[in-house]
Amino acid sequence: MVQMASGYLYPSAVMQYALPELEKQSIDIAQLERRREFMVDGLTAMGYQVHRPEGTFYLSPRSPLADDEAFVRLLAEQRIMVLPGAVFETPGFFRICLTATDAMCERALPGFAAAIRQALPA
Repeated sequence: MVQMASGYLYPSAVMQYALPELEKQSIDIAQLERRREFMVDGLTAMGYQVHRPEGTFYLSPRSPLADDEAFVRLLAEQRIMVLPGAVFETPGFFRICLTATDAMCERALPGFAAAIRQALPA
């Protein structure tokens, strides 16, 4: 829990108070793995190019548009919030956070389908 933005390599005073509670938290890796599989399978079936990562926190599909920021705006119109790859020095891709809930991922799939149809009209 390092606060790099401040330029210091130790937790802020607020974070130091939070650390005992954070240590009690656990991550359900199996649940994240299931969510990763669900999203990769769903997106791939729609025509997205997405690598199945070994990790479970993010997916980085290739944007169907060369301008990943423009495609992220199409997704935002579908009420799907993702980050353009340009933010992470990977232009042409976008990042999906898999720490969203299962219900959020299920609700997002129709929006991903609509956005790719809009980006790649037949």
